[in-house]
Amino acid sequence: MLAALALEDGRIFTGVGFGATGVQTGELVFNTSMTGYQEILTDPSYHKQIVTMTVSHVGNTGINLQDIESDRVWVSGFVVRSLSPVVSNWREQGDLDGYLKAQGVIGISEVATRALVRHIRSVGVMRAAIAHGEAAQEPDKLVEIARQSPDMSGWNLVDDVTSAEPYNWNERSDPQWYRDHAYDPVGPLIVAYDFGIKRNILRMMTDRGLRVTVVPAQTPASEVLALNPAGVFLSNGPGDPAAVTYAIDNVKQLLGRTPVFGICLGHQILGLALGGRTEKMRFGHRGGNQPVKNKLTGVVEISSHNHGFAVTPDSDLGGAEITHVNLNDNTVEGLRHVEMGAFSVQYHPEAAPGPHDSLYLFDEFVKRVKQREVVPNQT
Repeated sequence: MLAALALEDGRIFTGVGFGATGVQTGELVFNTSMTGYQEILTDPSYHKQIVTMTVSHVGNTGINLQDIESDRVWVSGFVVRSLSPVVSNWREQGDLDGYLKAQGVIGISEVATRALVRHIRSVGVMRAAIAHGEAAQEPDKLVEIARQSPDMSGWNLVDDVTSAEPYNWNERSDPQWYRDHAYDPVGPLIVAYDFGIKRNILRMMTDRGLRVTVVPAQTPASEVLALNPAGVFLSNGPGDPAAVTYAIDNVKQLLGRTPVFGICLGHQILGLALGGRTEKMRFGHRGGNQPVKNKLTGVVEISSHNHGFAVTPDSDLGGAEITHVNLNDNTVEGLRHVEMGAFSVQYHPEAAPGPHDSLYLFDEFVKRVKQREVVPNQT
Protein backbone atom coordinates (compact mmCIF):
# COMPACT_ATOMS: atom_id res chain seq x y z
CA MET A 1 0.00 0.00 0.00
CA LEU A 2 1.20 3.52 -0.82
CA ALA A 3 2.98 5.45 1.94
CA ALA A 4 4.40 8.97 2.01
CA LEU A 5 6.75 11.08 4.08
CA ALA A 6 6.09 14.84 3.92
CA LEU A 7 8.64 17.35 5.24
CA GLU A 8 7.73 20.80 6.50
CA ASP A 9 9.81 22.39 3.72
CA GLY A 10 7.49 20.80 1.14
CA ARG A 11 9.69 17.87 0.10
CA ILE A 12 7.80 14.59 -0.43
CA PHE A 13 9.17 11.04 -0.38
CA THR A 14 6.94 8.14 -1.37
CA GLY A 15 7.29 4.42 -0.76
CA VAL A 16 5.60 1.24 0.37
CA GLY A 17 3.93 1.20 3.76
CA PHE A 18 4.27 -1.41 6.48
CA GLY A 19 3.25 -1.59 10.11
CA ALA A 20 0.23 0.48 11.11
CA THR A 21 -1.89 2.66 8.83
CA GLY A 22 -2.87 6.29 9.35
CA VAL A 23 -0.90 9.51 9.88
CA GLN A 24 1.73 10.39 12.49
CA THR A 25 4.01 13.39 12.97
CA GLY A 26 7.42 13.88 14.49
CA GLU A 27 10.87 15.38 14.10
CA LEU A 28 12.63 13.68 11.18
CA VAL A 29 16.10 12.33 12.13
CA PHE A 30 18.51 9.67 10.87
CA ASN A 31 20.54 6.92 12.53
CA THR A 32 23.78 5.53 11.04
CA SER A 33 23.88 2.24 12.99
CA MET A 34 24.39 -0.93 10.98
CA THR A 35 22.51 -3.08 13.50
CA GLY A 36 20.18 -2.67 16.47
CA TYR A 37 16.96 -1.38 14.91
CA GLN A 38 14.94 -3.03 17.66
CA GLU A 39 16.86 -1.17 20.37
CA ILE A 40 16.37 2.07 18.41
CA LEU A 41 12.62 1.56 18.08
CA THR A 42 12.17 1.00 21.83
CA ASP A 43 14.51 3.77 23.05
CA PRO A 44 12.32 6.38 24.83
CA SER A 45 14.75 9.10 23.70
CA TYR A 46 13.17 8.76 20.21
CA HIS A 47 9.73 9.80 21.47
CA LYS A 48 8.07 12.12 18.91
CA GLN A 49 10.72 11.42 16.26
CA ILE A 50 10.52 9.74 12.85
CA VAL A 51 13.72 7.72 12.43
CA THR A 52 15.41 7.08 9.09
CA MET A 53 17.95 4.23 8.94
CA THR A 54 20.96 4.81 6.68
CA VAL A 55 21.72 1.09 6.45
CA SER A 56 20.03 -0.19 3.30
CA HIS A 57 18.54 -3.50 4.48
CA VAL A 58 16.40 -3.66 7.64
CA GLY A 59 14.28 -6.38 9.23
CA ASN A 60 16.22 -9.53 8.39
CA THR A 61 16.85 -10.45 12.06
CA GLY A 62 13.21 -9.99 13.07
CA ILE A 63 12.13 -9.06 16.58
CA ASN A 64 12.77 -10.68 19.95
CA LEU A 65 11.66 -9.76 23.46
CA GLN A 66 15.15 -9.91 24.99
CA ASP A 67 16.62 -6.87 23.22
CA ILE A 68 13.90 -4.28 23.77
CA GLU A 69 15.00 -1.20 25.74
CA SER A 70 11.56 -0.40 27.17
CA ASP A 71 8.06 -1.83 27.20
CA ARG A 72 6.93 -0.26 23.89
CA VAL A 73 7.99 1.31 20.61
CA TRP A 74 8.54 5.06 21.04
CA VAL A 75 9.38 6.29 17.53
CA SER A 76 6.61 8.13 15.67
CA GLY A 77 7.57 6.52 12.37
CA PHE A 78 10.26 4.33 10.81
CA VAL A 79 11.84 4.94 7.38
CA VAL A 80 13.97 2.32 5.58
CA ARG A 81 15.39 1.75 2.12
CA SER A 82 14.46 -1.92 1.96
CA LEU A 83 12.37 -4.07 4.31
CA SER A 84 13.55 -7.66 4.34
CA PRO A 85 10.85 -10.10 3.16
CA VAL A 86 12.63 -12.92 5.01
CA VAL A 87 13.48 -13.24 8.72
CA SER A 88 16.32 -15.55 9.65
CA ASN A 89 17.69 -15.47 13.19
CA TRP A 90 17.88 -18.07 15.94
CA ARG A 91 16.41 -15.60 18.48
CA GLU A 92 13.57 -14.35 16.24
CA GLN A 93 10.08 -14.15 17.80
CA GLY A 94 8.31 -12.17 15.10
CA ASP A 95 8.85 -9.85 12.14
CA LEU A 96 9.25 -6.08 12.00
CA ASP A 97 6.07 -5.46 10.00
CA GLY A 98 3.89 -7.31 12.49
CA TYR A 99 5.65 -5.72 15.45
CA LEU A 100 5.07 -2.15 14.26
CA LYS A 101 1.49 -2.99 13.32
CA ALA A 102 0.81 -4.29 16.84
CA GLN A 103 2.46 -1.20 18.32
CA GLY A 104 0.49 1.23 16.15
CA VAL A 105 3.58 2.66 14.45
CA ILE A 106 3.85 3.46 10.73
CA GLY A 107 6.77 2.24 8.63
CA ILE A 108 7.71 3.16 5.07
CA SER A 109 10.13 1.29 2.80
CA GLU A 110 11.44 1.71 -0.75
CA VAL A 111 12.41 5.29 0.14
CA ALA A 112 15.45 7.01 -1.37
CA THR A 113 17.04 7.22 2.08
CA ARG A 114 20.41 8.44 0.78
CA ALA A 115 18.74 11.49 -0.79
CA LEU A 116 16.64 11.98 2.35
CA VAL A 117 19.64 11.90 4.69
CA ARG A 118 21.67 14.22 2.45
CA HIS A 119 18.75 16.65 2.57
CA ILE A 120 18.62 16.56 6.39
CA ARG A 121 22.39 17.02 6.60
CA SER A 122 22.11 20.07 4.36
CA VAL A 123 19.14 21.87 5.95
CA GLY A 124 18.91 20.22 9.38
CA VAL A 125 16.28 18.09 11.11
CA MET A 126 12.71 19.23 10.62
CA ARG A 127 9.12 18.37 11.36
CA ALA A 128 7.52 15.74 9.16
CA ALA A 129 4.36 13.71 8.70
CA ILE A 130 4.34 10.04 7.74
CA ALA A 131 1.25 8.41 6.23
CA HIS A 132 0.31 4.87 5.25
CA GLY A 133 -2.97 4.30 3.41
CA GLU A 134 -5.44 6.79 1.96
CA ALA A 135 -3.84 9.82 3.62
CA ALA A 136 -0.65 9.17 1.63
CA GLN A 137 -2.53 10.18 -1.53
CA GLU A 138 -2.86 13.79 -0.37
CA PRO A 139 0.74 15.01 -0.04
CA ASP A 140 -0.14 18.72 0.16
CA LYS A 141 -2.28 18.07 3.23
CA LEU A 142 0.55 16.06 4.78
CA VAL A 143 2.97 18.95 4.36
CA GLU A 144 0.53 21.22 6.19
CA ILE A 145 0.09 18.61 8.95
CA ALA A 146 3.87 18.55 9.35
CA ARG A 147 4.03 22.35 9.57
CA GLN A 148 1.33 22.40 12.25
CA SER A 149 3.07 19.82 14.46
CA PRO A 150 5.06 20.92 17.55
CA ASP A 151 8.74 21.88 17.34
CA MET A 152 11.19 19.96 19.54
CA SER A 153 12.75 23.11 20.99
CA GLY A 154 11.15 24.02 24.32
CA TRP A 155 9.26 20.71 24.51
CA ASN A 156 9.36 18.72 27.77
CA LEU A 157 8.77 15.12 26.68
CA VAL A 158 10.13 13.50 29.83
CA ASP A 159 6.69 13.55 31.48
CA ASP A 160 5.40 11.31 28.66
CA VAL A 161 8.01 8.57 29.09
CA THR A 162 8.91 8.43 32.79
CA SER A 163 7.65 5.68 35.08
CA ALA A 164 4.52 6.31 37.12
CA GLU A 165 5.87 4.73 40.31
CA PRO A 166 9.28 3.85 41.81
CA TYR A 167 10.52 0.32 41.26
CA ASN A 168 13.57 -1.83 42.01
CA TRP A 169 15.62 -3.20 39.12
CA ASN A 170 17.26 -6.62 39.57
CA GLU A 171 17.82 -7.99 36.06
CA ARG A 172 21.42 -8.53 34.92
CA SER A 173 22.71 -8.71 31.36
CA ASP A 174 23.20 -11.96 29.49
CA PRO A 175 26.82 -13.01 30.21
CA GLN A 176 27.28 -14.22 26.64
CA TRP A 177 27.11 -10.58 25.48
CA TYR A 178 29.02 -8.86 28.28
CA ARG A 179 31.92 -9.67 30.56
CA ASP A 180 30.59 -11.06 33.82
CA HIS A 181 31.24 -8.91 36.89
CA ALA A 182 31.18 -9.79 40.56
CA TYR A 183 27.56 -9.58 41.69
CA ASP A 184 26.57 -8.33 45.14
CA PRO A 185 22.84 -8.59 45.98
CA VAL A 186 23.30 -6.21 48.93
CA GLY A 187 25.70 -3.79 47.25
CA PRO A 188 25.53 0.01 47.34
CA LEU A 189 22.13 1.55 46.64
CA ILE A 190 21.78 3.74 43.56
CA VAL A 191 18.75 5.89 42.86
CA ALA A 192 18.18 6.29 39.11
CA TYR A 193 16.05 9.14 37.80
CA ASP A 194 13.90 7.87 34.94
CA PHE A 195 13.82 10.54 32.25
CA GLY A 196 13.28 7.78 29.66
CA ILE A 197 15.76 5.18 30.91
CA LYS A 198 17.04 2.32 28.76
CA ARG A 199 17.09 -1.15 30.27
CA ASN A 200 20.67 -1.91 29.33
CA ILE A 201 21.86 1.02 31.44
CA LEU A 202 20.18 -0.59 34.42
CA ARG A 203 21.72 -3.97 33.58
CA MET A 204 25.19 -2.42 33.45
CA MET A 205 24.74 -1.18 37.02
CA THR A 206 23.31 -4.39 38.48
CA ASP A 207 26.05 -6.36 36.70
CA ARG A 208 28.54 -4.42 38.82
CA GLY A 209 26.89 -5.16 42.16
CA LEU A 210 24.81 -2.00 42.52
CA ARG A 211 21.28 -2.17 43.87
CA VAL A 212 19.10 0.11 41.77
CA THR A 213 15.88 1.88 42.68
CA VAL A 214 14.32 3.74 39.74
CA VAL A 215 12.22 6.81 40.55
CA PRO A 216 9.91 8.97 38.40
CA ALA A 217 11.42 12.07 36.86
CA GLN A 218 9.57 14.52 39.14
CA THR A 219 10.68 12.88 42.40
CA PRO A 220 11.93 15.67 44.71
CA ALA A 221 15.60 15.62 45.67
CA SER A 222 14.58 15.45 49.33
CA GLU A 223 12.83 12.11 48.75
CA VAL A 224 15.86 10.75 46.91
CA LEU A 225 18.23 11.80 49.71
CA ALA A 226 15.87 10.24 52.27
CA LEU A 227 16.69 6.85 50.70
CA ASN A 228 20.36 7.34 51.72
CA PRO A 229 21.69 6.48 48.25
CA ALA A 230 25.36 5.84 47.65
CA GLY A 231 24.94 7.59 44.31
CA VAL A 232 22.38 9.06 41.92
CA PHE A 233 22.07 8.31 38.22
CA LEU A 234 20.51 10.70 35.68
CA SER A 235 19.13 8.85 32.67
CA ASN A 236 18.70 9.51 28.99
CA GLY A 237 15.41 10.82 27.66
CA PRO A 238 13.64 12.80 24.91
CA GLY A 239 13.00 16.46 24.20
CA ASP A 240 14.61 19.75 25.14
CA PRO A 241 16.63 19.46 28.39
CA ALA A 242 16.14 23.15 29.24
CA ALA A 243 12.38 22.53 29.39
CA VAL A 244 12.73 19.93 32.19
CA THR A 245 13.13 22.65 34.82
CA TYR A 246 12.16 20.51 37.82
CA ALA A 247 14.96 18.04 37.01
CA ILE A 248 17.53 20.85 36.83
CA ASP A 249 16.39 22.15 40.22
CA ASN A 250 16.55 18.68 41.78
CA VAL A 251 20.08 18.05 40.50
CA LYS A 252 21.22 21.38 41.95
CA GLN A 253 20.10 20.13 45.36
CA LEU A 254 21.90 16.79 44.92
CA LEU A 255 25.27 18.13 43.81
CA GLY A 256 27.93 17.76 46.47
CA ARG A 257 25.74 15.52 48.62
CA THR A 258 26.12 12.27 46.68
CA PRO A 259 28.03 11.07 43.60
CA VAL A 260 26.11 11.84 40.39
CA PHE A 261 26.48 10.16 36.99
CA GLY A 262 24.52 11.30 33.94
CA ILE A 263 24.05 9.91 30.44
CA CYS A 264 22.63 11.80 27.41
CA LEU A 265 19.71 13.93 28.67
CA GLY A 266 21.10 13.35 32.18
CA HIS A 267 24.41 14.84 30.98
CA GLN A 268 22.60 17.89 29.60
CA ILE A 269 20.59 18.37 32.79
CA LEU A 270 23.79 18.14 34.85
CA GLY A 271 25.36 20.78 32.63
CA LEU A 272 22.36 23.06 33.14
CA ALA A 273 22.38 22.45 36.90
CA LEU A 274 26.04 23.49 37.00
CA GLY A 275 25.12 26.79 35.35
CA GLY A 276 25.75 25.98 31.70
CA ARG A 277 23.55 26.27 28.63
CA THR A 278 22.32 23.83 26.01
CA GLU A 279 21.65 24.34 22.31
CA LYS A 280 19.83 22.48 19.58
CA MET A 281 22.10 20.81 17.04
CA ARG A 282 21.66 21.04 13.28
CA PHE A 283 20.98 17.32 12.80
CA GLY A 284 22.29 15.72 16.00
CA HIS A 285 24.32 12.57 16.55
CA ARG A 286 22.52 9.26 16.15
CA GLY A 287 24.37 6.04 15.43
CA GLY A 288 26.82 3.48 16.71
CA ASN A 289 30.03 4.79 15.16
CA GLN A 290 30.74 8.25 16.58
CA PRO A 291 34.41 8.99 17.48
CA VAL A 292 34.80 10.59 20.92
CA LYS A 293 38.14 11.62 22.40
CA ASN A 294 38.68 11.17 26.13
CA LYS A 295 40.72 14.28 26.98
CA LEU A 296 41.87 12.75 30.27
CA THR A 297 43.51 9.72 28.61
CA GLY A 298 43.90 10.73 24.97
CA VAL A 299 42.05 7.57 23.91
CA VAL A 300 39.52 7.75 21.08
CA GLU A 301 36.35 5.73 21.74
CA ILE A 302 33.92 4.57 19.07
CA SER A 303 30.59 5.20 20.71
CA SER A 304 26.82 4.99 20.42
CA HIS A 305 24.82 8.25 20.25
CA ASN A 306 21.27 9.51 20.22
CA HIS A 307 20.88 13.22 20.90
CA GLY A 308 19.77 16.41 19.21
CA PHE A 309 20.83 18.89 21.91
CA ALA A 310 24.28 19.57 23.34
CA VAL A 311 25.90 21.48 26.20
CA THR A 312 27.28 24.78 24.89
CA PRO A 313 31.09 24.60 25.28
CA ASP A 314 31.62 28.28 26.10
CA SER A 315 28.93 28.44 28.80
CA ASP A 316 29.76 28.76 32.51
CA LEU A 317 29.89 25.21 33.87
CA GLY A 318 30.51 26.19 37.47
CA GLY A 319 34.02 24.82 37.72
CA ALA A 320 33.37 21.61 35.77
CA GLU A 321 35.85 20.54 33.10
CA ILE A 322 35.10 19.12 29.66
CA THR A 323 36.41 15.55 29.62
CA HIS A 324 35.24 14.26 26.23
CA VAL A 325 34.75 15.85 22.80
CA ASN A 326 33.30 14.60 19.55
CA LEU A 327 36.00 14.44 16.87
CA ASN A 328 33.50 15.11 14.07
CA ASP A 329 32.40 18.54 15.27
CA ASN A 330 34.08 19.19 18.67
CA THR A 331 30.79 19.17 20.57
CA VAL A 332 30.92 18.53 24.32
CA GLU A 333 30.62 14.80 25.06
CA GLY A 334 31.60 14.62 28.73
CA LEU A 335 31.86 16.68 31.92
CA ARG A 336 33.48 16.24 35.33
CA HIS A 337 33.19 18.29 38.52
CA VAL A 338 35.69 16.87 40.99
CA GLU A 339 34.56 18.81 44.08
CA MET A 340 30.90 17.99 43.47
CA GLY A 341 31.60 14.32 42.75
CA ALA A 342 29.68 14.49 39.49
CA PHE A 343 30.44 13.37 35.94
CA SER A 344 28.52 12.71 32.76
CA VAL A 345 28.74 11.76 29.11
CA GLN A 346 26.56 12.77 26.19
CA TYR A 347 26.85 9.41 24.45
CA HIS A 348 25.63 5.93 25.49
CA PRO A 349 28.30 3.74 27.14
CA GLU A 350 25.78 0.91 27.67
CA ALA A 351 25.69 0.77 23.86
CA ALA A 352 23.10 -1.91 23.20
CA PRO A 353 23.95 -3.58 20.86
CA GLY A 354 27.43 -1.98 20.78
CA PRO A 355 30.18 -0.87 20.61
CA HIS A 356 31.61 -1.48 24.09
CA ASP A 357 34.55 0.94 24.15
CA SER A 358 33.00 3.07 26.90
CA LEU A 359 31.77 0.47 29.40
CA TYR A 360 34.56 1.60 31.74
CA LEU A 361 32.36 4.56 32.72
CA PHE A 362 30.11 2.28 34.75
CA ASP A 363 33.20 0.94 36.55
CA GLU A 364 34.17 4.55 37.25
CA PHE A 365 30.72 5.19 38.76
CA VAL A 366 31.06 2.13 41.00
CA LYS A 367 34.48 3.35 42.14
CA ARG A 368 33.13 6.78 43.05
CA VAL A 369 30.11 5.31 44.79
CA LYS A 370 32.21 3.01 46.95
CA GLN A 371 34.56 5.83 47.88
CA ARG A 372 31.66 7.87 49.26
CA GLU A 373 29.23 5.09 50.11
CA VAL A 374 26.38 5.82 52.50
CA VAL A 375 25.01 3.02 54.68
CA PRO A 376 21.83 1.88 52.88
CA ASN A 377 18.54 2.54 54.61
CA GLN A 378 17.19 -0.87 55.61
CA THR A 379 13.76 0.38 56.75
